[in-house]
Amino acid sequence: MTNSDLATGKRARLVAAACQMVHQQGVESTTLADIAQAAGVPLGNVYYYFKTKNDIVRAVVETHLDEANAMLAAVDGAYATPRERLKAVFAALTEQSGQIARYGCPRGSLCTELGKRDDGPGIAAELMRVPLDWAARQFEAMGRADGHDLA
Repeated sequence: MTNSDLATGKRARLVAAACQMVHQQGVESTTLADIAQAAGVPLGNVYYYFKTKNDIVRAVVETHLDEANAMLAAVDGAYATPRERLKAVFAALTEQSGQIARYGCPRGSLCTELGKRDDGPGIAAELMRVPLDWAARQFEAMGRADGHDLA
């Protein structure tokens, strides 16, 4: 294993831990020390990968965006009709109901919290826009002129 592989793995652990901690505690309540501890990484190493807390929050948002896009692309590839695709997405969300009931929707909570900041939601707004636009396209493919309203 190369140093680059180790660095990539450590960064990935930090981002995964940040996603978990931000979901459970919120952005403002999560510290870099919390993230480092959850990732099993010394606090000083966090600063090697992320210069500021905003940098790691941006990585969390980008991770959620990547996951949403991958899930929607997989659904698009696996189901032939818009109705089947919509049902599949809602079934996937239902599977997360225990986690959502305990901590809230990971993406919705993140967007809400970041939307309250002085600098606004920024890239986090994409977290809502991506699935809403996808759902609107599904409804429009079913012949609904009000696809955006339904989404």
